[in-house]
Amino acid sequence: MNRRDEVRRLLAMSTAELRAQAGAHLRVMSDLDSLHRHFAESIASEIRANQEQGRSTKLILPVGPVGQYPLLAEIVNREGLSLKQCWFFMMDEQCDDDGIELPADHPLSFRREFHEHFVRHVSPELMVPPEQLIFPVHDNISTLKDRIAAVGGIDTTYGGIGIHGHIAYNEPEPGVRESDPRRVALNDFTRTINAIRAQIGGNLEGYPRFGLTLGMRQLLGARRIRLYCRNGLALDWANTVLRLALFGQPGDDYPVTYIRDHADYVIVTDEETARSPRFVV
Repeated sequence: MNRRDEVRRLLAMSTAELRAQAGAHLRVMSDLDSLHRHFAESIASEIRANQEQGRSTKLILPVGPVGQYPLLAEIVNREGLSLKQCWFFMMDEQCDDDGIELPADHPLSFRREFHEHFVRHVSPELMVPPEQLIFPVHDNISTLKDRIAAVGGIDTTYGGIGIHGHIAYNEPEPGVRESDPRRVALNDFTRTINAIRAQIGGNLEGYPRFGLTLGMRQLLGARRIRLYCRNGLALDWANTVLRLALFGQPGDDYPVTYIRDHADYVIVTDEETARSPRFVV
């Protein structure tokens, strides 16, 4: 397999060809606002449907994208949609070189960002109980696999896709498909794009070099996978990985490609990210 040739071929596909070949595995929204709205409504709809059947809802959720969370909070509050029977297993968290998660008030903490975009907006009487909102941290990373199994497994993995095909912080590495919760070293591609997006002035020296993450085994073990792939800023950084996720040869070098062995996966993107880049090289 030659990834360069494969990428060149995939990037030459028109948006119409992309839609036709991906079929039901791809949804293309008009813009970023529509994508975030779709994300919020998908989560709310799943919780609502489970409540009607008297079932709990067990989700893996990302911090990135986050634009869906204020919209989800609006739906929850407006409908009085209780999250008391939900389990939210958050994908990942930043940590220091010793594997200790960043403090919850740190500017780069995913727990801080989730609180700012979602938790503080939800009426307290509707909010998921603290013991059922679970981020990977240093003192639970070895038990997360069993905790997920104990609640009966995950209904849906929701997430984004990183520039090098990571979902959660499952970076390209040999055997990544069979990985479990662990501390990972963030590669240079991930740290660079994150430092660009994090409003820290591209500070590569200050950006964390490690993360705590759920494994690919947990993500792929969900009954459904719904990924939201978008540029999200004025750089067309996600156009390539979207096409690899949909059509690329599965391999450890782009972990997201392994979703295609799953029985029920959908990638949602926007028109901008679905387009070919200006130059195909």
